[in-house]
Amino acid sequence: MSSSPSPRASWTRTLAGALLLAASLQALAAAPENSSAQALRATHQRMSDKLDHGSFGRPVQLDSMETPDGLQGDVYAVVEHPLSAISATLKGSAHWCGVLTLHINNRRCRTASGPQGSEMLTLYVVRRYDKPIDQAFELPFVYRVTNATPEYMSVELMAESGPLGTSNYRVTLQAVALDERKSFLHFSYSYDHNAMVRLGTMAYLATFGSDKVGFTVVGKTPEGQPEYIRGLRGLVERNAMRYFLTLDAYLAAPGPDQAERRQRRWFAAVEQYPRQLHEVDLDTYLALKREDRQRDGVAR
Repeated sequence: MSSSPSPRASWTRTLAGALLLAASLQALAAAPENSSAQALRATHQRMSDKLDHGSFGRPVQLDSMETPDGLQGDVYAVVEHPLSAISATLKGSAHWCGVLTLHINNRRCRTASGPQGSEMLTLYVVRRYDKPIDQAFELPFVYRVTNATPEYMSVELMAESGPLGTSNYRVTLQAVALDERKSFLHFSYSYDHNAMVRLGTMAYLATFGSDKVGFTVVGKTPEGQPEYIRGLRGLVERNAMRYFLTLDAYLAAPGPDQAERRQRRWFAAVEQYPRQLHEVDLDTYLALKREDRQRDGVAR
């Protein structure tokens, strides 16, 4: 006749089973995170030649496309910042307000608590930099840190509704450590628009905005100069690059009371690409941002 297991043996087996289950759950949780980091590193390796020999004067690559419902711009870059510094600087919706309001058309940003403990970020955007704040439209984003480890981080901002027939705004940042000093970033900016908005935007770009171009080279002019993409993809390329440069400027001066230093850095970066991004002189830009800070009583 077999004997029953001792209480000590039963407890040992129970403990071992619990530890095995915990280890399995931890491995399952880490798998998507590890795969995301590996995928971003693979993207860096695949793009290394383009990054090293691109036309931006630094390791940056810009892609754009018309999606079935809208537009998307993607910027890939190697930056001289360790991932730990990027994570510390860009965690929190208040920091992202500081990032996004470097853009000349973004005149105010407010944060608040959302449902179920989420963070909200509302951006106030004017159609032209010289329009007053009471003509700004609101973009209410939900802010989420979707991953944060010593090797990989990702942040997402999503707004379901936008102005004038636009919707599903999505801003994402992924970053992976390359070594102790450098990181590889993927910044993506996209939104949807309805058919009427698309036609209206195309009409504007074909007339009053006919001189506006993006960054993708599609040929050469009769004089042998680069011919840049125009139209809707040119539009999203300009905005994606402006927003990437806000990130870059904020990372370069992350501390408190650095607002004007970051603004000067953003403006200088934008002016490296005057054909695509020049709008105003430095004094005008700084005066607008100074007015915004004084009006809202913020130091960012």
